[in-house]
Amino acid sequence: MAKIRFSALEQVEKRQPLAVEAPSKKYSDYFGINVFSKEAMRAYLSADSFKAVMAAIEKGEKISPETADAVAGAMKNWAVERGATHYTHWFQPLTGATAEKHDAFFEWGSEGRVIEKFKGSALVQQEPDASSFPSGGIRNTFEARGYTAWDPTSPAFLMEVGGGKTLCIPTVFVAYTGEALDYKTPLLKALDRVDKAATAVCQLFDKDITSVKASLGIEQEFFLVDKALYHARPDLLMAERSLFGHSPAKGQQLEDHYFGSIPPRVQCFMQDFEIEAIKLGIPVHTRHNEVAPGQFECAPIYEDANLAIDHNQLLMDVMERVAERHSLKVLFHEKPFAGINGSGKHNNWSLITNTGKNLLAPTTKAKENLLFLAFLVNTVKAVYENADLLRASIASAANDFRLGANEAPPAIMSVFLGQQLSAVLDALESNATINIDKGDNMYIKLGIDKIPPILMDNTDRNRTSPFAFTGNKFEFRAVGSSANCASANIVLNTIVADQLNKFHAEVEAKSTGKDTKKEVVIVEILRDYIKSSKAIRFEGNGYSEEWKQEAAKRGLSNIPNTPRALDAYLSEKTQKVFTDNHIYNHVELEARHEIMLHNYMLKVQIESRSMETIVLSQIIPCVLTYQQKLIDNARGLKELGLNTEAEAIIDMIRVISNHIKQIKDNTYSMVEARKEANALEDAHDKAIAYCDKVKPYFETIRYHVDKLEILVDDELWALPKYRELLFLK
Repeated sequence: MAKIRFSALEQVEKRQPLAVEAPSKKYSDYFGINVFSKEAMRAYLSADSFKAVMAAIEKGEKISPETADAVAGAMKNWAVERGATHYTHWFQPLTGATAEKHDAFFEWGSEGRVIEKFKGSALVQQEPDASSFPSGGIRNTFEARGYTAWDPTSPAFLMEVGGGKTLCIPTVFVAYTGEALDYKTPLLKALDRVDKAATAVCQLFDKDITSVKASLGIEQEFFLVDKALYHARPDLLMAERSLFGHSPAKGQQLEDHYFGSIPPRVQCFMQDFEIEAIKLGIPVHTRHNEVAPGQFECAPIYEDANLAIDHNQLLMDVMERVAERHSLKVLFHEKPFAGINGSGKHNNWSLITNTGKNLLAPTTKAKENLLFLAFLVNTVKAVYENADLLRASIASAANDFRLGANEAPPAIMSVFLGQQLSAVLDALESNATINIDKGDNMYIKLGIDKIPPILMDNTDRNRTSPFAFTGNKFEFRAVGSSANCASANIVLNTIVADQLNKFHAEVEAKSTGKDTKKEVVIVEILRDYIKSSKAIRFEGNGYSEEWKQEAAKRGLSNIPNTPRALDAYLSEKTQKVFTDNHIYNHVELEARHEIMLHNYMLKVQIESRSMETIVLSQIIPCVLTYQQKLIDNARGLKELGLNTEAEAIIDMIRVISNHIKQIKDNTYSMVEARKEANALEDAHDKAIAYCDKVKPYFETIRYHVDKLEILVDDELWALPKYRELLFLK
């Protein structure tokens, strides 16, 4: 098996950067050329049809069958002119990946001739087989009917693969009985609810604000390994993370990779996928080396949340396909390598009004800053009241390895505001008036006596905080790099909408008297919220043991594993939040809980099976080969009368034999624990068994394998080592 490793290393040595050429020197020349954008619609639709589509996108108005036919025809003409032969409804089932079924742009015409055709009915709705997608018991296998329905708020696009082009139409995916079978359906509902709730609160201050959109910028971290090395690691191939691997002498301790020069092959890959992304209208803006060796990041300009999530899912697909051209493999797993940083997907979230105001940005105007404080404090309150649900929204088998380790935020949900902003809230809580010296800082004076000044640019970043305020947005850092961000954003926008609705109702109820100033009522309510949610605010080191103890004193949950974190989806509080806001019904919540538990169990099961196969068919055989060499060596030394010298070799044989025994014993015990877990019927019990009974063997088996890696002859070791996976590009 070591031949595969060394063959892979030879291939890596021969790799050369693959030069790429952009369609133009300027991004603006080809940005969105593969998108059926507003400009394309304006060019291909009649004025009336274009106006109707814009009303659907901007106001949520229903599209008539006649308009749908017009859009379908225009979309088909636009796509066919650019070389498309097929179309597909592009959707996001609960697998976590995207899905598509391609149909050709043709039907039988008169006299048996084939004609290009695309009806409005095919645009608006299709019926893919729903039986093989996760449904959590909503649908039986024999009840296969499900529907995809066009989402006009996310533009259609052309996907280029090889020499072919396919028109992709973003859609929702629902069961025949109406329950959501995807991420997009509840996300669109949550975004609608936060729009309405935020607009109502804004209207307490500014009647010109008639709509609010959630804005999102998703930073995508990832690892890159050479394709040949990847294929020589069955654990990466099957489990998407390295189950074994001794830490190299040099990892990230010198901090020399972060923001360093991008390796030439990697930069060519980045340029290539950026070109494809720009053509698809994905506004990729930033690229750099991340902290860990072999780790990188790209980030876009902020967009409407729905489009940002679609673009992130599409970007991951583009990155994987482009990596093939460069003989690279993208690893989106949250913790593909032990002992170094894992990868996240930082969600930078804010709320933007139709007038262009960021509701989470302080300004120089007093009334607007009261509005800012209202949204800041209500967001903190929402996180405090629903911390366990927010934790559940980012739970996965992969993220369990990352949370709380090497710059990833801990499993304890907390909010970081920065010293200055925390001081403002503390002062508002105690007496609603404070004085701040100007010093060298710019500051904002609020013209309302009850409101303190607010410093501009007063927050630093806290990498240990899962939910940090960073000047004009909140950064939800706990989302995993492989996750569909819709999961976290469904929860975030729903809980904020729910809290804003409560705030608005309370303001209205307490502002009924003629002599009651609405601003004073708002301040008093905010003071109460600041007091009641203070426990969630934390400014220190989230990695420390002291924080765990402090969090426990504050009554904050520390749920370290996914099966238990997911219980939050079935709590009475969660059910009420989701049903009150019409995001999920009870059936949909229970189905999602079941699906996520099953997914967790399967991921751990795959890792366990991969570990069993690798140790029994690769690790132990190569170790035994080396051990036999040592035995022959010791025997030869004794035959020469060098008994003392032979004893040192015999000691090595004993050490290796002990490691082999520990590996075999623990592997067999792990297999038995797996069989016992598989025998359980209940999904929750099975996931808990895999978490508590199967997974604990992983570290023990790995420990002994990794010890053997540094003992066994390098030429015999079958698996590419960390030094090769991380540093050879």
